[in-house]
Amino acid sequence: MKARLAGLWRSMPLRLALLLVLLFATVSLLSLAASYAVTQRSFEQAIRADLAQDMAGFRAAPSAGAVARLVEAESRETDPNRLILSYIGPDGRIYGNGAIARDNEGYHIVSLGAARAEYTGVYLTLTDTLYGGLLTIARSRAEITALREVFVNILLVSLLPTVLIALSGGLILARRSKRHVEVIRATLDRLTTGDLAARVAPGPRWSDDLLRIGEGINQMARAQETSVAALRQVSLDIAHDLKTPIQRVSVHLDDLARAEKTGGDREEPLARARAELDGIAKIFQSLLQLAQVERGDARAHFAPVDLADLCRKMAELYEPAAADQGKELRCDLPEGPVLVEGDEALLGQLLANLIENALRHSGSAEAVEITLQQTAGETILSVADRGPGIPAEDRGKVLQRLYRLDRSRGTPGHGLGLALVDGVAKLHGARLELADNAPGLLVKVAFSA
Repeated sequence: MKARLAGLWRSMPLRLALLLVLLFATVSLLSLAASYAVTQRSFEQAIRADLAQDMAGFRAAPSAGAVARLVEAESRETDPNRLILSYIGPDGRIYGNGAIARDNEGYHIVSLGAARAEYTGVYLTLTDTLYGGLLTIARSRAEITALREVFVNILLVSLLPTVLIALSGGLILARRSKRHVEVIRATLDRLTTGDLAARVAPGPRWSDDLLRIGEGINQMARAQETSVAALRQVSLDIAHDLKTPIQRVSVHLDDLARAEKTGGDREEPLARARAELDGIAKIFQSLLQLAQVERGDARAHFAPVDLADLCRKMAELYEPAAADQGKELRCDLPEGPVLVEGDEALLGQLLANLIENALRHSGSAEAVEITLQQTAGETILSVADRGPGIPAEDRGKVLQRLYRLDRSRGTPGHGLGLALVDGVAKLHGARLELADNAPGLLVKVAFSA
């Protein structure tokens, strides 16, 4: 129970509620204090005005005797707890309903009746000399004292219930928020223990910020699950695709060992082993390059690249290889520059992979076509061949690492060319499309304008 209360106390909604309550209480107290000060001052000014008016009335009397008779008359009709009248005549006699006395503790008002009792309470006084005597008028501050009680009652009746209601609401919100946070925390615990299928399941009363946090966690979990699944698949593909080359290397090394013992030809098995090892090294180099592309570090070095000029350079580079196969590279490119934002080396690798793939799988077709088109919103790079093409059901699979069609198992390559093309296209925000060239394969890479 203590742990639950401690958790609620540390929760952000309750602390925010306490902060708002404290702010509201402070503002309310300051407002009440200011209102009390203004009202008290107004009451005191009113009392002092009444005292001045009373004093003016007594000044209108024509003589000391008249003042004494007037004070006596009003004293009989006045409540001494509200108004005290005291006139010390020229002969030293005291008229009225009270006398002002002073001792070590200060001034006191004493009744002139038989009991000579002292009046309690606080008074505001005004004193003046009239006809050789001393007139003192004192009015009670009881109204101001009562005003203080009124403001205290206002404070108790209005502020305290508001504070209690706000704290109760904050506690309810804190408990509800704690339940929502517990859902997120439980999901994170499952993810950290390896359950990548765990997802945050938001409820109907979740706030927008918690919904965004939950969706962010779910996106992260989906990405992590996809990455782990891809890593497992890559591991399986590597184990599957490298098993045969490694076995061939072992066979070539056995042939080399026998040739050394028998004095036979050692160059041929050694060359075959080196070729197999070069192929294995190329696979790992391609995998490393693909990982670097997917990490996206190259975006920091993007610059304008003339795609038309890059296509001309790559076509000139692969023209001899195409001629050796009895084929031709045909280019349909705009005369002026075609600029896209990107990394020139990676775009060159993309184009090289597409050209190599087209030359390798075009069969007996004589031409591979490279086309560059510009529309209002896109720049489209196309590489087309007249080979057997790729069945529609396999076009998504060939973009996976180390995936090869069954008919391509006997041809050179390692199944990473189109995967790298897809990675470079995604890095540049381009759309990759594999289509039927009827016959052959048409690869389009569409860059946004």
